[in-house]
Amino acid sequence: MSDPTAAASTDGDPGGDQPLHRMLGLTDDELRTIGDILGRSPNRLELAMYAVMWSEHCSYKSSRLHLRRLPTDGPEVLVGPGENAGVIDAGDGIAVAVRIESHNHPSAVEPYQGAATGAGGILRDIFTMGARPIALMDPLFFGPLHDPRNRWLLEGVVAGISGYGNSVGVPTVGGELTVSPAYARNPLVNVLCLGVMPKERLVLARASGVGNLAVLLGSSTGRDGIGGVSVLASAGFSDRGETDQAKRPSVQVGDPFEEKRLIEACLELLDRGLVVGIQDLGGAGLCCATSETAARAGMGMDVDVTAVHRREPGMAPFEVMTSESQERMLAIVRPEHRQQVEEVCRRWEVRAAVVGTVTDPPAGGEGRLRIVDGPGGAVLGDLPAASLSDDAPLYDRPMAPPADLQRRRADDPTALPAPDDCTDDLLALLVDPSWVYRQYDHQLFLNTVEGPGGDAAVLRLAAPGLPPTERAVALSTDSNPNWCALDPRAGTASTVAEAALNVACAGARPVALVNCLNFGNPEHPEVMWQLSESIDGMAEACRALQIPVVGGNVSFYNESGGADIDPTPVVGMVGLIDQLRRRPPGVRFVDGATIVVLGRSTPDLGGSRWAVERRGHRGGVLPALDYAVHGALLRLVTALVADGELVGGIHDVSGGGLGVALAECAVRSGIGCQVADVAGHAGLFSESPSRVVVVTGRPDELLAQAAAAGVPGRAIGTCGGSRLVVDGLVDVAVVDAAAAWRRALPEALGEPAPS
Repeated sequence: MSDPTAAASTDGDPGGDQPLHRMLGLTDDELRTIGDILGRSPNRLELAMYAVMWSEHCSYKSSRLHLRRLPTDGPEVLVGPGENAGVIDAGDGIAVAVRIESHNHPSAVEPYQGAATGAGGILRDIFTMGARPIALMDPLFFGPLHDPRNRWLLEGVVAGISGYGNSVGVPTVGGELTVSPAYARNPLVNVLCLGVMPKERLVLARASGVGNLAVLLGSSTGRDGIGGVSVLASAGFSDRGETDQAKRPSVQVGDPFEEKRLIEACLELLDRGLVVGIQDLGGAGLCCATSETAARAGMGMDVDVTAVHRREPGMAPFEVMTSESQERMLAIVRPEHRQQVEEVCRRWEVRAAVVGTVTDPPAGGEGRLRIVDGPGGAVLGDLPAASLSDDAPLYDRPMAPPADLQRRRADDPTALPAPDDCTDDLLALLVDPSWVYRQYDHQLFLNTVEGPGGDAAVLRLAAPGLPPTERAVALSTDSNPNWCALDPRAGTASTVAEAALNVACAGARPVALVNCLNFGNPEHPEVMWQLSESIDGMAEACRALQIPVVGGNVSFYNESGGADIDPTPVVGMVGLIDQLRRRPPGVRFVDGATIVVLGRSTPDLGGSRWAVERRGHRGGVLPALDYAVHGALLRLVTALVADGELVGGIHDVSGGGLGVALAECAVRSGIGCQVADVAGHAGLFSESPSRVVVVTGRPDELLAQAAAAGVPGRAIGTCGGSRLVVDGLVDVAVVDAAAAWRRALPEALGEPAPS
């Protein structure tokens, strides 16, 4: 066979600067592998299909080797990684689907549409499984807001998520907002979605049954989003303004009203048993949906590109197959059900077109994906369906820790001078994120029991077609780039532990997690070391706490001008509440009650917000995480909140330490406190793990239960009055603390602070 690199080298751009395969993001070795698979040189269409499917975003070619180390099995797991979403058994015949994805690069280019289509894509991942989406969450990361571009990005992203989620009718119930110089040129936009369904409606994306029809549902296909995953998600940005205009056509354009019709049509088709399998058209578009559904069933498929509805004239076959136009699904339908499927789609005003047929693999061979030019027309492309995913490259990239790792770990921030008065530092660490979540409707469906602003969101498990139940679900998204920049393994483990504790504070048992692993350029050995360490930390924590990973996403090439972002693994935690009898107590003080801290406090400042944000100090060692103590704390807190007798308010201690936890309880309730016995500024701002502030009227009983559970605890003060006082460290009026908390974000955005 001739060298395919030679054939491809003449088929580049008009100027002939580089071969076509390199323009599409394929290496010379990858092109040779494609030639070996086909037994010939690929044509332009086939090359484009391999390029998008073998991109970092679709194939996970730099991360698959490491992701295998994560635990994925658990008693509640119905579907683990590898499908469109993870699914867990919530009991009472109800299943819960959950997924988290990134839309970082599209949002950096076009923030409104990048974020909006990120929300749209994650919704389709959920109803592809047969579940009705009932909640969104959005962890967001931006550079300093004194920069006009970062303000533009933040405002555009928030508007995109709210515009799409509110219009399609799915509440956004929580998330995170992180502002750091690490994201000055490369924001992160992660979106989580959760859906519910009767267990029997669960469906997988498989194109089984020779002769079954592949029916394309939803919006017409255009040139928006062509090559989005390979153009945007597999390369960084070289400098601040570069490529914004050039890359903008790779950003998809969303239509939430089309998505709403598509949701209802697909769920009706599933309820009526009219589809064999279903897959959304996300990354790599029709190329991905057809190849993956066929490959999962061990089948082939003939696809007619002329049958695809188009919104633009003159589209080439490679454009039709790789376009990532939004609001599209591929359903596998038996021929005898075609008329009923079309009737359902007409009623919901959703386009439906038969674009393919499931075929039998040749004897002893693999199922073929054939792209044809009309019925009985010329074959434009012919390749093994499974080769687009199963034969994707798998790289064991070089890894190396930072050269200055030992020096940084020896640079302990506890040696920094203590502030004369901690009040100013505490006030500077307070940020109310409500400017963001006030733009979201978090009460759609009226299932939201606990909305944004607390430790975790809580939702009733109620939707059309579900059996009645008293069960509920708690959701939290968590990250801590300060921790992970210092120690990606320990930082990720502590992030998992914090996420589990957040849902426990809502009275839920943590049962599963999904992750969004946001990292820099995988071709940099330090970045691959960060990823590997982070995955090992997550695996260690999940095994110790018996929490399976049911899905996730890896986002690489988050860099600008050669500078990588801080390692930013985001954890989405799902907790189950067996019987929702009352609203969780929430983050608050109760006048006259006692403040108890459960867990062991240590005066460690490594990775703390105080050290990093107030002193610019990024060295030291993270506080140790004791899994036995943390597991006992999870069980104790879940039981205390579920019982409801001893807990009047509760809040985990995490970013900003005990000082921020106390201040947030004070400003959210309007009640002050008098606290003693805090070990200086290190005790106030330490972020040592496995700690919870509990407000109780019966401290002796609470501490007795904690002792019986093997959890350390101590009373540190009382609630009441109009001032937040920590003896010798902080003394501030609650109204002043609340004002600082509320105005921080609006002032950064140049808007008036809320009254």
